[in-house]
Amino acid sequence: MKKVALLVNLGSPRNCDVKSVREYLDEFLMDKYVLDYPKIIRWLLVKFIILRFRPKRTSEAYKSIWTENGSPLISISGDVQNKMRNISTIPIYISMRYGDPSIGSTIQTIRMTHNHVDTLHVVPLYPHYAMSTTKTVSDRIKEVINEIDWDVRIHIEKPFYSNEKYINALSCSIESSWSNNYEYLLFSYHGLPVRHLRKCDPTGKHCYFHQDCCNVESVAHNYCYRHQVYETTKLVAKKLHLQESRYSVSFQSRLLSDPWLEPFTDLEIKRLAKSGIRRLAIVCPAFVSDNLETLEEIAIAGKEIFLENGGERCDLIPCMNDDDRWIDVLSDLIK
Repeated sequence: MKKVALLVNLGSPRNCDVKSVREYLDEFLMDKYVLDYPKIIRWLLVKFIILRFRPKRTSEAYKSIWTENGSPLISISGDVQNKMRNISTIPIYISMRYGDPSIGSTIQTIRMTHNHVDTLHVVPLYPHYAMSTTKTVSDRIKEVINEIDWDVRIHIEKPFYSNEKYINALSCSIESSWSNNYEYLLFSYHGLPVRHLRKCDPTGKHCYFHQDCCNVESVAHNYCYRHQVYETTKLVAKKLHLQESRYSVSFQSRLLSDPWLEPFTDLEIKRLAKSGIRRLAIVCPAFVSDNLETLEEIAIAGKEIFLENGGERCDLIPCMNDDDRWIDVLSDLIK
């Protein structure tokens, strides 16, 4: 068997100017798994409302984190690819769900470069399952393979939110930053509309039908983002011997007015500051690479909220990025 590994992350604009950001947001928000409204409603909402106002604001946010190497996410992804190629006997490729390098162009490159590949091992770089991450990557991969009529076996790696090596690597990355300098650790995960969780429930009667659904045994947990992020948090907290009074979970980046997962990170940061917490550390385990949501929304905007409400110190714990322990986890996943 000849195998090629394809690691897929979210993506980034090619530049931080308004035009590039608008193009990126257009592709991202027109995905039916991101804004899961009927196509005509999604089109009207994106084209005539969101893209008229949001690109300028988002462009300014990107400018605050842009580096001489460009997008942090793209740069970090390149570092991960290089480290993986140095230790793996399997050819390693990186692509983005939105923006460049695209899934389509990367798969074409793989096909032309490796004539005798019979298995494409795809690793969506999201620890937790969601239709707006794992599902959309899986569907796009299959769509491209069908479009080019390539006879290749596709293996999509399952979410690794409770994988022992992943938990160990994540815990070590937190521990190296977390110390007695902080009173409290906030686990901030990417937010999702509640309807997404209900749509992903294969039973159609578990998520949000039980009062404590995330702790009630069900096959739905295989596709439940909320259950999976709480499992990751529980396992890391156990590994780090964290007392329950010293950590909590929140969700960031809500959009529009629909019910979203709560508590919201910005409100939780404010609450913690007002409750007397003076030194706060924030980790974002939904991401394996630092990006706009970690570097701007948390490290800049979140810190401002904390300091404005009486806090003294608020620091982002970096994602695992190209940490050697994370590289080992990835290597193990693609074996």
